[in-house]
Amino acid sequence: MHTIVVWFRRDLRCHDNATLQRAVADADRVVPLYCLPERWTGPGMFDHEKVGPYRARFLRDSLADLRHSLRDRGGELYVRRGDPGTVVPTVTRRVDADAVYWQDLAGTEERDVAGRVRSKLSDRGVETRTFWTHTLYHRDDLPRPVEDIEDTFTPWKDRTEAKASPRPSASGPDRLPAPERPGEDEIDPGSLPELADFGFDESDAVVDDRGVLDWSGGETVGLDRLEQYIWERDCLREYRETRNGLLGSDYSSKFSPWLALGCLSPRRIDAAIREYERERVENDSTYWLRFELTWRDFFQFQLAKYGSTWFTPGGIRQRDDIEWQQDREQFERWAAGETGIPFVDANMRELNATGYMSNRGRQNVASFLANDLRIDWRTGAAYFEARLVDYDVASNWCNWAYQAGVGNDSRDRSFDVLWQADRYDPDAEYVTHWCPELDGLPPEYAHQPWRMTAEEQADYGVQVGIDYPAPVIELEAEE
Repeated sequence: MHTIVVWFRRDLRCHDNATLQRAVADADRVVPLYCLPERWTGPGMFDHEKVGPYRARFLRDSLADLRHSLRDRGGELYVRRGDPGTVVPTVTRRVDADAVYWQDLAGTEERDVAGRVRSKLSDRGVETRTFWTHTLYHRDDLPRPVEDIEDTFTPWKDRTEAKASPRPSASGPDRLPAPERPGEDEIDPGSLPELADFGFDESDAVVDDRGVLDWSGGETVGLDRLEQYIWERDCLREYRETRNGLLGSDYSSKFSPWLALGCLSPRRIDAAIREYERERVENDSTYWLRFELTWRDFFQFQLAKYGSTWFTPGGIRQRDDIEWQQDREQFERWAAGETGIPFVDANMRELNATGYMSNRGRQNVASFLANDLRIDWRTGAAYFEARLVDYDVASNWCNWAYQAGVGNDSRDRSFDVLWQADRYDPDAEYVTHWCPELDGLPPEYAHQPWRMTAEEQADYGVQVGIDYPAPVIELEAEE
């Protein structure tokens, strides 16, 4: 009997999963395996949590959904904890597998782990195969090899769109080949990770009622979100006009958490967009959602190209002209949403209370930390890694480097957060939503409360430095 272990990583789905599909085609018995890496349950860079409570809950949900889907197909999801370099070979030996298939990933930690697994399996004569399943465009279909791709997005996008096409999205297997009764060969499926494995309890992962969504993980919910957003609510029609919103569930697609863990395939999203264009309308908004998927691809391939250089202070540009600071007090005020700059604080409070923040918010808080406070941008990226429900190593670190001026753009990426607040939150609805102590102030004061005179502070009942923090630095909006 030919047995293949499928080691699931960030591909927690059955649809459009080439790793699973190939194993089902090749094997008499498929053993799906998920290993919770031990490093995920401890501290990450700068002593932040590696995985925070919202991300941990989303992962648990996603694994539960995957297990249910595999059982519906006659299979099982075996779950283990520990170092995959030890766990995967151990399970492989236990089930007498002939081969192990897994998803290839661009991250440096992920590549190191895969290298250890491959080395141990090769020593035992076990075949290994990897599959690239995380991007819209397949790595092998790019006009240039990853090591030679352009470092600027637009030329890369234009060349890729002109000379490559996304591969078709495939459905999942109907059945998994597995013995009906493994008998003596049966192994314990293992329990799903719980929040306690990460050092949290259920109350830590409760999303604030003010959040945009409750963020339930899993392929089933991800596909349902795709159906609702594109078809039932018809939100794709005006995506480009609404994508910079700050409040509500539908100003943007919110697909990113399901993309990050592979619960939702980018090719499945692209297929839905193309069907929508055929059935309803093709416009700037339909292109723009595909454009965002292409941006996501760009950073995946950039991470594959430059590897660990992304995690250095000078980034891929190796800049040594910036003196990054390590001001713990200022950083803690930024992280807690207590900088005294309401637009920054509102976004950070949303992140802490829900695990999510809009793209517009991410750009602004990153720019404020890196360009206004000049605090080491990597501390912010590491904080996001723990807190974001949609954390993806490439999207997170490459975007932070981009904003800090050490990534894929040589231009000054500094944001005027006061101008941004006026532009994208003109009535201060978002700011007062997350900073209720500012509710009742006119928008100009809700965004810049330090401009109020002592008499105005008394009249409005908001005393700067008492009811709301004094600004950590002085900012003046550009004219």
